[in-house]
Amino acid sequence: MTTCVVRDWQGKDAGEASLDLKVANEKTALDLMHRAVLRQQAHSRQGTASTLTRSEVRGGGRKPYKQKGTGRARQGSIRTPLRPGGGIIFGPKPRSYNLAMNRKERRLALRTALMARCDDLMVVKGFGKTLKSPKTKEITDALTRLGIAQDTKVLVILSEPSEIIQRSIRNLDKVKLIAANQLNVFDLLHANSLVLDEEALVMIKEVYGDD
Repeated sequence: MTTCVVRDWQGKDAGEASLDLKVANEKTALDLMHRAVLRQQAHSRQGTASTLTRSEVRGGGRKPYKQKGTGRARQGSIRTPLRPGGGIIFGPKPRSYNLAMNRKERRLALRTALMARCDDLMVVKGFGKTLKSPKTKEITDALTRLGIAQDTKVLVILSEPSEIIQRSIRNLDKVKLIAANQLNVFDLLHANSLVLDEEALVMIKEVYGDD
């Protein structure tokens, strides 16, 4: 079980919260998280790159010049891969980059990644609920009150991000906002600091605490 610091919107201590999730064995944890990150990055690839082979390039039906007597190398088509504008040898074709990983492994990798970042995790009561309109400065000031430097990569996890919060954060390059049901291993490991609201922490416990 790990204890997390709970603070209010002004950055003052407001108690503690516990987080206890089943994690992978120490010997296999790194490999498991690494495979989860590779899978996530591979699934983000479109796989639509496509080139034309010599049979697909237009033209080249006629022999460019006679076989003998020109002093040049023999050529049967202007679309040979040896000539500019010709086909591509072993070029990319549309394909799927998806990697297989069963559901139990994915959930275990996610829990392991989250528990590994507990030292950088902070729970905030009512994150941004006092905002009446989108204001990026309010978010930056709040992160400063929480002791997070401006150049720090921050992952904000909320149970139900409002449009006001989304519009307030979207202009911050170093701050990423996701919903609690969008947790993923890459974002958890990529950020330097994690900021959750209390509702998101409760949701994480309910969804991942039974395994």
